Amino acid sequence: MNPFAYSAPTDTDAALVAIQTDFNDSMPNRFLAGGTNLVDLMKADVMHPARLVDVNGLPLDAISETADGGLQLGALARNADTAYHPWVRTRYPLLTAAILAGASPQIRNMASNGGNLLQRTRCHYFYDVGVPCNKRDPGSGCSAIGGVTRQHAILGASSHCIATHPSDLCVALAALGARVHVQSARGEREIEFADFHRLPGDTPQHDTTLAADELITQITLPAEAAAFAAHSVYLKLRDRASYAFALVSVAAALQLDDAGRITQARIALGGVAHKPWRKPDAEALLHGALPHDALFARVADALLEGAQGQGQNDFKITLAHRAIIRVLQSAVVGTLTNRDEGDASAEESLQ
Repeated sequence: MNPFAYSAPTDTDAALVAIQTDFNDSMPNRFLAGGTNLVDLMKADVMHPARLVDVNGLPLDAISETADGGLQLGALARNADTAYHPWVRTRYPLLTAAILAGASPQIRNMASNGGNLLQRTRCHYFYDVGVPCNKRDPGSGCSAIGGVTRQHAILGASSHCIATHPSDLCVALAALGARVHVQSARGEREIEFADFHRLPGDTPQHDTTLAADELITQITLPAEAAAFAAHSVYLKLRDRASYAFALVSVAAALQLDDAGRITQARIALGGVAHKPWRKPDAEALLHGALPHDALFARVADALLEGAQGQGQNDFKITLAHRAIIRVLQSAVVGTLTNRDEGDASAEESLQ
């Protein structure tokens, strides 16, 4: 591990000053929260911050109601505390299900909400400093293309990068229409969740639209998204039952009227792109319709339009299509309360 400076400010203003101290573009300073991803990347010699600004002492771990009846999730609230919070479980059970499908209990106890948003890709080639990687070393090439691609993207990829975003939490936040609140010495701003993560394009080294000196302070969930509580499902398909990243995941949230028609729908996919994948036009196909499998198949077609595999991950297209239909069927029936019902193996889904 390379040497680095360390500071642990106790207020936000001091943290924003510290992140700019002796800033070096080639070895940018980084905020440290749970560290479950950043520290691993430092140990692997992938990331080399000149300074770590430990923000765990900042008062950013509260979960509270917003003025309009939504929820405010502190950036430093731990994933486990968020998942088990009674307001999250009752109003936004989709978020609880997604968090509990991720990582392990030990990691969920340590990982922060803000840090989860900033996870780097788990691409094998990104972690292997002995091979070219445009995300790690821009312009060096993408070793994944033509390589081992089972985990890689089928949507939104480019000739520069075919990696996928690994978060489960973010897939649910995308479906729920969350907003990310950030702060820097220049002031505060809000970012629509759909605009927070980026597709790779020709600059895959930039995972998000967050500036290097901006600190995530909170994530807000809109009050209207609580209307999905009765009909929301998160399904994660992976190679083993725990501690594995998604091959494909689907978060679906529906609102039904008394006649059984779908009045609102949100769907987000994980494990398929460089960011959580949503297409409002595909969701709109459900609005005002009575649910049936043929409709769900059309929605899956629309969500996966343009999907392209790399050979070893071609199966993801079929897997994702079937998963979307399955999740919509389940969401119509009602929210799953047993977290294990939101998980399955890839092989089971393909049967």
